[in-house]
Amino acid sequence: MNHTTQKQALMRRLKIIEGQVRGLQKMVEEEKYCVDIITQTQAVRQALSAIEDSLLEKHISTHVIEQMRQGSHKKAANELVMIYQLSKKK
Repeated sequence: MNHTTQKQALMRRLKIIEGQVRGLQKMVEEEKYCVDIITQTQAVRQALSAIEDSLLEKHISTHVIEQMRQGSHKKAANELVMIYQLSKKK
């Protein structure tokens, strides 16, 4: 997937998430059933996680690989460690 196509896909996903969050706001305002709200928050969390996964995959397969090719092994390794640490916080 090229950069423009990926960007468009991510923007589309973010707009969907934005709509889901607005829906959550309305559900809370209308005092909907708690389990229904929690179900929707889980859907938002999963959608955000999918965006993170996509961005991480793209970053590793482009930027980190390019750093390795250019001999910036330490920088690439540091970024991989940082990505790993961030992923553990999910």
